[in-house]
Amino acid sequence: MPKDFLAGAQDHYDVVVIGAGLAGLTSANILARQGRSVLLLEQHYKLGGLATWFKRPGHHIFDISLHGFPYGMVKSCRRYWSKEIADSIVQLTGIRFENPMFSLQTDFTRDDFTKKLIEDFRVDPETVKAFFDTARGMNFYDDQQTTARELFDKFFPGREDVIRLLMEPITYANGSTLEDPAISYGIVFSNFMSKGVFTFEGGTDKLVTAMGEELVKSGVDVRIKCDCEKVHTASSGNGGDKVTGVTVNGRHIKCDAVVSNSNLKSTIFRLVGEDKFSKDFVDDAKAVRINNSSTQVYIALKPDDPLEESTGDLLFTSTAPTFNTEALLSRDVTSRTYSMYYPRTRPEGRPQKLIVSSTNARWEDWADLPEDEYQASKQDLCETTLDALDKYVPDVRNRAVHVEASTPRTFNHYTHHLAGASFGTKFEGLAVSRALPQQIGGLYHAGSVGIIMSGWLGAMNYGVIVANEVDNHLMTGGSGSTADAEAGVAADMAAG
Repeated sequence: MPKDFLAGAQDHYDVVVIGAGLAGLTSANILARQGRSVLLLEQHYKLGGLATWFKRPGHHIFDISLHGFPYGMVKSCRRYWSKEIADSIVQLTGIRFENPMFSLQTDFTRDDFTKKLIEDFRVDPETVKAFFDTARGMNFYDDQQTTARELFDKFFPGREDVIRLLMEPITYANGSTLEDPAISYGIVFSNFMSKGVFTFEGGTDKLVTAMGEELVKSGVDVRIKCDCEKVHTASSGNGGDKVTGVTVNGRHIKCDAVVSNSNLKSTIFRLVGEDKFSKDFVDDAKAVRINNSSTQVYIALKPDDPLEESTGDLLFTSTAPTFNTEALLSRDVTSRTYSMYYPRTRPEGRPQKLIVSSTNARWEDWADLPEDEYQASKQDLCETTLDALDKYVPDVRNRAVHVEASTPRTFNHYTHHLAGASFGTKFEGLAVSRALPQQIGGLYHAGSVGIIMSGWLGAMNYGVIVANEVDNHLMTGGSGSTADAEAGVAADMAAG
């Protein structure tokens, strides 16, 4: 008989969390620590969502998305996870840019960027200070009409080189573009500028394993290979509906609240059903745009390969003459970001030297390719990436012992993200996500939405906000304030 992955599960929980990405994991951990009975459901056989990894023969362990996050992760991990997890976060100082406009290396802090903008790019010091202060002063409730392009044109008119320096790494980090609201750029940029770029020493496998152990300590009932099929609702008796339970692996389990870490649109249209929501809400939800996806190429070198750390930790490269959103998404790749993994990344175990090349990509460019054409395109992606990387890692084709690629279809297959989205939704998704509890009592969403709540820190801290809202709902029916929790999250995201 097939294994019952729900064996021993209760018939009722205070909260069911659907999806074990960073937002879902964090929500589950906080709610369990607050004394709630929590069932965490993950359709995959591993926790982490896109914060994951895979292994290949030769002891190679490739991280999918562990390439860099802001310092705020230290405070968030210490506060909502453990000191041990927080203490494993280390800084990356070798951030390089190589493109037709400029070549430079930075530690990606405000001090260093200020110095380079003034000395290398000859920007007026007062303008630089005013720009940084403006970006740092942005918050979720600011003007949403001003675009990133308009923000840059205000401070750096005609300076496409400056725009490239400031924008390119953030596009890589969360998929934002010059056409997106300026606040979605400014908040994330300021997070990185506080103290630079950080990563987790030991790799994603160590991090997610440690988080899994913390979940068990907190009392979360963690279930893998459990795909939620339906969120059930019923009349609340006051003119609206409320959550009553879920169906998972064919079994009905009752609950008083649901936190969906699934894609926002999947939550609304697949798990719940649009007939349960108001027409205006459904219209807003249908208008939410899915953010772009990615392609990646994973390259393993021999353990004794002479890859020098001077190559950098993160290497932003492009052959395009200027920063251009369409060029970044094109199948005719001109921009690649290389994440370099040295033995210090995983100091325990066999030394590894790995390179992950990442590019932004469109789902529609890959979704409908016939299988033979799809496989040929993946191989071409590998070959062209090796050709491009040879400039920075000479003779890499002969030095590589393993090469493979992932595409938007890969991400869709393993995560069930709509359109293989790497960064959730565009900005308008945040308001729709936040409005779910007003539509159905006890229904919440926590995940990558609105660009701001994307990436490791954004997703984790959105999980914090939602967990406190759920706890408040269970205590008071939603009448209390979660302002203190949101203020704490804001402080972590601006940690410096």
